[in-house]
Amino acid sequence: MNNVFADSILQGKVAFVTGGATGITGGIARAFFEHGAKLAITSRKEENLIAKKQYIEENGGECFTVVSDVRDYAAVENAINAAREHFGKIDIVVNGAAGNFLSPASELSANGFGTVVDIDTKGTFNVCRAAFESLKETRGQIINVSATLHYLATPMQIHVSAAKAGVDAITRNLAVEWGRFGIRVNGIAPGPIEDTEGMKRLLMPELRDKLLRRIPVGRFGRIEDIENAALFLASDAASYISGETIIVDGGAWLLGTSFS
Repeated sequence: MNNVFADSILQGKVAFVTGGATGITGGIARAFFEHGAKLAITSRKEENLIAKKQYIEENGGECFTVVSDVRDYAAVENAINAAREHFGKIDIVVNGAAGNFLSPASELSANGFGTVVDIDTKGTFNVCRAAFESLKETRGQIINVSATLHYLATPMQIHVSAAKAGVDAITRNLAVEWGRFGIRVNGIAPGPIEDTEGMKRLLMPELRDKLLRRIPVGRFGRIEDIENAALFLASDAASYISGETIIVDGGAWLLGTSFS
C-alpha cells in the first residue's frame, strides 16, 4: 500500500469496522491494522471474516471477528459488547455495511427500496447508537462510508441515493449532539472506485470510457484512496474536524451523472 502516513499513527487504538472483511471497508480495516490499530470486524458471512482474520494475524495484527447483521439492533449491540469485552475499549467505529443494485424507480419494489435503507441508513444508526457508551469512554470517533449519488441525481439508484442521504444526515446530527462527549463523527463519500466488486457489477461496460472522460483528475479511484482518507480522519491531524463528509472522487460529482 502506498500512503504518506506513519505506520504507528493508530498505535494502541481499537477499531470496530462493519463490512470490514471485503471491499472498501475491508481495505480500511487492513490500512488501520497496518498503522497500529487492533481490529474488531463484522460481516454477515463467516467465511469472509475467517479469511480476513487469518490475513491480519499472519501479518502480526490482532483481529476479533463476529458475525452480525447491522439491521438487527440486538445483534449489533451484542457485537459491540463482545468487541469491547475482548479489547477493553473501542476508539473508532467505521460504518461500511451497504447494499446496492441497479433498478429504475418505476420497477423498484418497496421491499428492495426498504432493504437498502435498512442496511445503509438504519444499520449506520444502529451501530452508532450501540457504540455510544464505548465511544464516550474513549472520546472516540465514527467514520461513515457514504456516496456521491445523491448530491445531484443518479438514475437507477434512487434507493441508494435515499439511503446515503440519510447516512450524511446521521453524520451531521451526531457530530452536533455527541461533540460534547468528545466524539467526532465524519464521513467519506467515494466516487467510482475501480477495484471494487460494486464497480464491476454496477457500471455497464459501454459506459466505462464515458465515465472516465468525465473525471477531472483523469482516472478511476482505488480502494487505497479511501483508505488514505480514513487514515487522515482517524488520525490526530483531523482532531478539529467533525460533521464533514469528505468526497473522494477526483472531482467527478461536480459534473453530474449525464454521460452525453
